[in-house]
Amino acid sequence: MAMGDRKKIIIDTDPGIDDAMAIFVALKSPEVDVIGLTTIYGNVYTTLATRNALHLLEVAGRTDIPVAEGTHKTILVYLCSVTFIYGLGNQNFPPPEGQPIEKSAPEFLVEQAKLHPGEITVVALGPLTNIALAVQLDPEFSKNVGQIVLLGGSFAVNGNVNPASEANVRTLRSAHSNGSDLDMNSGWRTEWIEGSHEGCGKAFDIPDSKWCLI
Repeated sequence: MAMGDRKKIIIDTDPGIDDAMAIFVALKSPEVDVIGLTTIYGNVYTTLATRNALHLLEVAGRTDIPVAEGTHKTILVYLCSVTFIYGLGNQNFPPPEGQPIEKSAPEFLVEQAKLHPGEITVVALGPLTNIALAVQLDPEFSKNVGQIVLLGGSFAVNGNVNPASEANVRTLRSAHSNGSDLDMNSGWRTEWIEGSHEGCGKAFDIPDSKWCLI
């Protein structure tokens, strides 16, 4: 597949073993062009998420891909870190040689969506804080981005936070209550893949939406 035909994606991530596998698969996929990683507090604190993202790119031999660090707090205060102390199976890897870029994750998302209007797919594997902040930074972000692919939600099974909520999507509800326009019926292109452990892998397509839940 020609480079110009590949889908441009930005992976918004809190790695995490599961995110690490997704990143490696995306980097080897001939169908997508990973143009950046953005990090967020979720499975681990943001600083460690950034360190893990840089480490994964070094392992994959893709240090050409920029990493933009997100905020060091979430809109929702209850979030706790999981996946062992280091996020990657309790493996304390040496510090990566690379550094994140100067732009913050929301700034990078807004910039790339403006540079490639309608062409960027944001693959959001963690809490949605960076997306909420990108909308606050630039209300046109929801129009400029091509699609959001979201890991989260719980449709047919119980959530992993409480019987009705999955962690990543609960931050979306909190973001909306704090004034960030993440209304899925407001022009976003939406598809969903269920994120609760019991329901992982079930895909849902929301018509006329830019969101994809995985």
